Amino acid sequence: MNLLEAGRNVLRLEAQALEGVARRLGPEFERAVELLEGCRGRIVVTGVGKSGIIARKIAATFTSTGTPATFLHPVDGLHGDLGIVSRDDVGIFLSKSGATSELHGLMEYMLRLGLPIVALTGKVDSPLGRSATVTLDAGVTEEACPLDLAPTASTTTALALGDALAMVLLRKKGFRAEDFARLHPGGALGRKLTLRVEDVMVSEGYPSLGPDLPMRACIVPLARMRGTIPIVDPERRVVGVVTAGDLTRLMEREPQGFLDVQVRQVMTVDPRVARVGQLAGAVVHVLETHGIMALPVVDDDRHLAGVVHLHDLLRSGVV
Repeated sequence: MNLLEAGRNVLRLEAQALEGVARRLGPEFERAVELLEGCRGRIVVTGVGKSGIIARKIAATFTSTGTPATFLHPVDGLHGDLGIVSRDDVGIFLSKSGATSELHGLMEYMLRLGLPIVALTGKVDSPLGRSATVTLDAGVTEEACPLDLAPTASTTTALALGDALAMVLLRKKGFRAEDFARLHPGGALGRKLTLRVEDVMVSEGYPSLGPDLPMRACIVPLARMRGTIPIVDPERRVVGVVTAGDLTRLMEREPQGFLDVQVRQVMTVDPRVARVGQLAGAVVHVLETHGIMALPVVDDDRHLAGVVHLHDLLRSGVV
């Protein structure tokens, strides 16, 4: 057996299954999103076995993106946990066969309450598919399991359909990165999504210079402030920057008279800047993309507020 080729074949089969689901997706998907958007309570996601594991993940994805959801095992539901289901909820039922016996009791209970049910099943003409308010076809022609027994491609398609519902609902509801950060306050992810440039920038005592000064005025500030000096007009609006690299290149061109050259002849005009309120993670992306070590931070009128350095962003844990 060629192990590498066998592994690639599993991935190909699962990718083909996803392509098939994408091709079959139709108006029923839009209807499902509308039902979920109109949910005034919680989305109750359920399934048994491997489908139950996928259902747990789908519920977690909805919850983390601003739509309250919970996983309910159908057997537990029929043995005392039905109290978590309210008349404002919407159900999502996962079953490859659409005939999982454990789901019947929970489905009947929710239908008696008049709750909409979205089915993710491999058999749209199954008891589940026929009873659900909306049925999404998650069928696969072949499992990646060589015995065609272990759910593999079918669980991948169910998970991907759940992700598609959650992500389209996220966009429809206008869920933002700031909302995601509010729900994920801990750890590096929370820092990346909540830390603003003003939380990291150097603002107190940071020097700036006017464009008409000679370059001799830049030497000490460049050494003291790690190689970047903002150049401002009389209203302190940023009009340029001078870096240690600019000074080095000037010295190579004019080794005798570089100290008397005007700053405006050396500075980078209309430089890239960071803005007050900008996410620190977005600033890191700009710095890394353009090979820059520091950026002036400006307000909406381009007045200098401070300078943010890549090293400070690294120390903050945002990277």
